Amino acid sequence: MELWHERNREEIEKFSGEYVEFINTALTERLAIEFYKDLLEKNGFVPLQSFTGKEEKVYYVNKNKSLIAARIVDHPKYGFNIIAAHVDAPRIDLKPNPLYEDEGIAMMKTHYYGGVKLYQWYNIPLALVGVIVKEDGSKIDIKIGIEESDPVFVLPDILPHLDRKDQNVSEKFQGEKMNLIVGSIPLKGEEKKPVKKYILKLLKEKYDISEEDFVSADLELVPAVKAREVGFDRSFIGAYGHDDRICSYQAVRALIDAETLEKSAAIILFDKEEIGSEGDVGAKARFYKKFFRKILKVFGENDTEYALDELVENSFVISADVAALINPTFKDVHDKYNAPKAGNGIALVKYTGIRGKAGASEAHAETVAHVRRVLNKAGIKWQVATLGKIGIGGGGTVAKFLAQEGFSVIDMGPGLISMHSPYELVSKVDLYESYLSYRELISKR
Repeated sequence: MELWHERNREEIEKFSGEYVEFINTALTERLAIEFYKDLLEKNGFVPLQSFTGKEEKVYYVNKNKSLIAARIVDHPKYGFNIIAAHVDAPRIDLKPNPLYEDEGIAMMKTHYYGGVKLYQWYNIPLALVGVIVKEDGSKIDIKIGIEESDPVFVLPDILPHLDRKDQNVSEKFQGEKMNLIVGSIPLKGEEKKPVKKYILKLLKEKYDISEEDFVSADLELVPAVKAREVGFDRSFIGAYGHDDRICSYQAVRALIDAETLEKSAAIILFDKEEIGSEGDVGAKARFYKKFFRKILKVFGENDTEYALDELVENSFVISADVAALINPTFKDVHDKYNAPKAGNGIALVKYTGIRGKAGASEAHAETVAHVRRVLNKAGIKWQVATLGKIGIGGGGTVAKFLAQEGFSVIDMGPGLISMHSPYELVSKVDLYESYLSYRELISKR
């Protein structure tokens, strides 16, 4: 807790303010990647297709949902210091055929994404954000519910007067009952589904959207709430999407802000971590290998497979993801000797997994020693972390997928309170200390 008095308060507040601007903008993975692409270009990074080997800074965007960027100061086969994070967050998605009418109300069907407590998403203002791709390939960006003048959307719950039946939470709150209210005015003169038809008329007039267009859309429901300072002392930031856009922001800033690199450095930002890193934009995908092979080719390596093996063997990876802080109200689920506390700096997670470390990525002792050495020498505060008591907690990150490729990996990041909720909390000093940690580790051999 003394960290608040060891760091420059103005620097903490400045970095926190810049982060708040980002988290209020990056409401989806697409918007996060768009934000980073612009930021990287403003700081001299060139797209991979333009890379000749003479430039130090290069980036590649994969399908608008994932990204890799690097600063190259040596032959790439000698390896990189890499920070890998993800940009997706738990949320509610629209189903492919969402719109229907029932009892004079237009509704939309949804499907939750990632590990969420369903009851937390009822009766809060939601924004609809994403993209619709029409049959001709044109794209329509959707962002409704963000501006004060916008309407918002709601997943309605049942009133307590009519909800007296004793049930488990899993029985009471079910995914198929998370149906969104989108309107109630009927189209004049229509007898069959008049409210639905009026909504379709509005969508056509304002956005040129037909009902079939929902099939080829990525539309997400996110809390229509801005990030705010929390507490009398304003020491926390409350926001949607800290997990894990917070680490992606710290990673990009660390790569840009590092003044001197002793080794080439890179950041990889994945999608789909919250559902197991699947698909062609997650940590199981090949896009980052393509990036490294292209770089190796430009540097004259003809056998890029062998050179890529060398690159991997000589690299160090931070799997940047958030940790679970001790919540004073629910501290019984933690092992207090191995759980992070607010205001105590970045959390080092030697292993993940559940129960007997099933599904874990465990950092080697040598890797942890390297992190200790670099951070201690720089005077950066760190603490150990596990995700709950044995048999109670557990989870994973992108670490195990990178470890399977041969990278030396360690999990580390800032702690959160109320992780995976629509409004997570992070300590400003932990936010800043984690950024300093990434910046230091990405710079040193």
